[in-house]
Amino acid sequence: MITILGLTATGKTSLAANLAKLLSGEIISADSRQVYRGMDIGTGKDLADYFVEGKQIPYHLVDIVDPGYEYNVFEFQKDFLKAYSSIDKRGNIPILCGGTGLYIESVLKGYKLINVPKNDVLREDLELKVERELIEILESFKNLHNTTDTSERERLIRAIEIQKYYDENPDINTHFPKIDTKIFGIDYDRRVVRMRITERLEERLQNGMIEEVEGLLNSDIKPEQLTFYGLEYKWVTDHLEGKLAYNEMFRRLNTAIHQFSKRQMTWFRRMEKQGFEINWIEGNLSLSDKIAYVLKNLPN
Repeated sequence: MITILGLTATGKTSLAANLAKLLSGEIISADSRQVYRGMDIGTGKDLADYFVEGKQIPYHLVDIVDPGYEYNVFEFQKDFLKAYSSIDKRGNIPILCGGTGLYIESVLKGYKLINVPKNDVLREDLELKVERELIEILESFKNLHNTTDTSERERLIRAIEIQKYYDENPDINTHFPKIDTKIFGIDYDRRVVRMRITERLEERLQNGMIEEVEGLLNSDIKPEQLTFYGLEYKWVTDHLEGKLAYNEMFRRLNTAIHQFSKRQMTWFRRMEKQGFEINWIEGNLSLSDKIAYVLKNLPN
């Protein structure tokens, strides 16, 4: 498999699609919001990028659930494996492409997440306990390397619920197939990324993003459901509800997207520290030069 990652607004899809055309590839999207139907402009689907020289490149995990649904990483892993398997059976090359670090890492690390059911009886018991007691219970199951599990009471209770389920069901299949991949990342200078983000936001707002959010609100989607998706959907919803003037909405949204892109890079740098080799491609190269770089660095 080939993996193409990078910050928002760096041209990942275009590179992946052109590679797919050359290599008989199919794209698996690793974007946590592009799974939603009808959320096109705000999520940056750029569906036109999947057409190369008049031919549509096959893609997966885009437009697979309705807005209002809360898609998660467990479902992504399951859907990824289905797509990966079907591409492999056709003899084509899977190209994982996106900017959601959690989704990318969940399949590259090979962690099998189990859809652990709610345990209402256990939750009632845990609700009676103070936070220190909850932490001690969780520590009895595992060494706590991930402090996010203990940062919020609700997250802490869920972590205990999951560990207890594993403890009571030792025969659960947690195997996730190891997938060999070469990882490429598109890298621009930070100032260029900021400029590209702002320019793209202006273009989206002028070309229907507000109308897209308005249409979702006029359907059965509640404002709080749209807010769940963050960024464009949160701030444009606030604008349409009269909470923010247009200029203030633009300023806050622009800032939020810049902050999001910083978090993306932090995630990718952490992946490198954990042993993932990311072959960074200079963003200012022409598309043909980027393609040549990838082809040169693919294993024989």
